[in-house]
Amino acid sequence: MDSTSPEPSLYTVKAVFILDNDGNRLLSKYYDPELYPSMKEQKTFESNIFNKTHKADNEIAFLEGMTIVYKSSIDLFFYVAGSAQENELMLMSVLNCLFESLSQILRKNVERRCLLDNMEGVLLVVDEIIDGGVILESDPQQVLQKVNYRADDNPLSEHSVAQHITEKLALTTNI
Repeated sequence: MDSTSPEPSLYTVKAVFILDNDGNRLLSKYYDPELYPSMKEQKTFESNIFNKTHKADNEIAFLEGMTIVYKSSIDLFFYVAGSAQENELMLMSVLNCLFESLSQILRKNVERRCLLDNMEGVLLVVDEIIDGGVILESDPQQVLQKVNYRADDNPLSEHSVAQHITEKLALTTNI
């Protein structure tokens, strides 16, 4: 084999992050520790991307030697970043899988408050799609099957907490 030919590699992602409509971070995962090692550098990078993309009507941006695909929904901006050599279609399939999976677990209510209320499920979805920067899954149905999380089943909802307290009180009064 020719020593100048590139080594085969897995499709990888450098970062995934979700910002609100003011550019504030709601979720971020950076998979390359050397890329932006400090929180300050990460937030500066996110701010630069947000400023470049929040008014644009595109789906892809090139910034700081990276390929960034993005999508907006109501008051959220979803970003997937890869190296300049990464396949844009693979990055877009990750973004679409993320968005569609979140749309399903949030019951089509993909907005800031609902996302924050169900952050546990959001993190599970991200971890099922990408592990250590390697793209594992791009089919939303497979992700949902593995995650098995629904906003209605959220154990921390007000209704379930109240129900849990009521059940505990009933048990203690019976004793």
